[in-house]
Amino acid sequence: MQADPIEVVADPAMIEHPVALLAVLLSVLAVIFWLAQHPATQRFFRIVPALVFCYFVPTALTTAEIIPDKSELYTWIKTFLLPASLLLLILALDVRGIIRLGPKAVIMLLAGTAGVVVGAPIALLIFQGMLPADIWQGMTALAGSWIGGGANYFALGDVAGASAEMMGIMVIPDVLIANIWMGVLLYLSGRQDAVDRWMKADNSAIRDLERRMTEYQQRVARTPSVGDLLMILALAFGGSWLSYYWGDQIGTAISAAAQADDSSVWATVNRILPGATWRYILVTAVGVVLSFTPMRKLDGAGASKLGSVMIYLLVACIGASASFERIAEQKWLVVACCVWMFFHILFLLVVARLIRAPLFFVAVGSQANIGGAASAPVVAAAFHPSLAPVGALLAVAGYVLGTYAGLACMQMLKWASTA
Repeated sequence: MQADPIEVVADPAMIEHPVALLAVLLSVLAVIFWLAQHPATQRFFRIVPALVFCYFVPTALTTAEIIPDKSELYTWIKTFLLPASLLLLILALDVRGIIRLGPKAVIMLLAGTAGVVVGAPIALLIFQGMLPADIWQGMTALAGSWIGGGANYFALGDVAGASAEMMGIMVIPDVLIANIWMGVLLYLSGRQDAVDRWMKADNSAIRDLERRMTEYQQRVARTPSVGDLLMILALAFGGSWLSYYWGDQIGTAISAAAQADDSSVWATVNRILPGATWRYILVTAVGVVLSFTPMRKLDGAGASKLGSVMIYLLVACIGASASFERIAEQKWLVVACCVWMFFHILFLLVVARLIRAPLFFVAVGSQANIGGAASAPVVAAAFHPSLAPVGALLAVAGYVLGTYAGLACMQMLKWASTA
């Protein structure tokens, strides 16, 4: 018998005003990243990534009733900052660059995605009797995170209708399991030659990647002007509003057509792609199109960095909606997500063995799914500093995959929840 859905309980807090809340969350993030770069604590943050603290510090503040677990600020950030961050991150997409990486890098990225999509419903079928009835909604959000990163976590959670409480709870296995796996990959990076020999892989392409990506990094980097920053903000929030407005218009029109004829193709589309989904489909499409225009050069002026700042703020908001008091109650959820991660790793190892992919492609292909743009470059740089942009490029591709593959995973999870 399934447990009852998790209820959201609002707690009193010392700080309630949205502007004050924003100041607190930004201050928390600023201190975390300052510590992550400080020589005295830099080594510690190499072991425990900053992302962990971006979630757990706001959670601690909520548990201490300093900030609330519900706020109109959190709603606004999820509604408008999320699409803005997606657009800025996808803007950096270099389709030609990814193609030049060779088929093995893309194959490993897709293998990791397949492992996430297939592993989710299997884990739910095994553990659904021990989990809340609406857990499929939270697992849909986590599927978005484990395919494309933080932005897709919020996007897919919104599409699935996951509550703020559920979204907060799902960050627990996300942060715990994903960071343990990243630690394993960082450890293996120091033994890549031995692993490549075992895989019988040809890593000569990696040396060529080092040269190409160093040239790419030098080509796009520049000091941003005021005009650059204004253009980045205009694109981000203009695209966010347009995707919000037209996405709702499309969703409403399809919903009306579905209600008029339940047997029509529009009814099928409405079931597969609920109203809010169109916001993220549109902003993803706009970002991909812009990546083929001169606007892509704005990434050299910091477009993706600003998108990452937005993602960290989103993570902080989600962390603020959770509480340490409820973490101990989620042991079966953590176990279920460990089984889920097992299938991701299994798919990667089987495919890598079949195509003799170097460990670098395995590690970055996995982290581009599981960690996204926040950690894929870190893992790539562990193999060689000049390879960090490779992780970023694959992670941006993962953002695109996260929207569409995540929707497929959502349908499988809905089926598994009723099986």
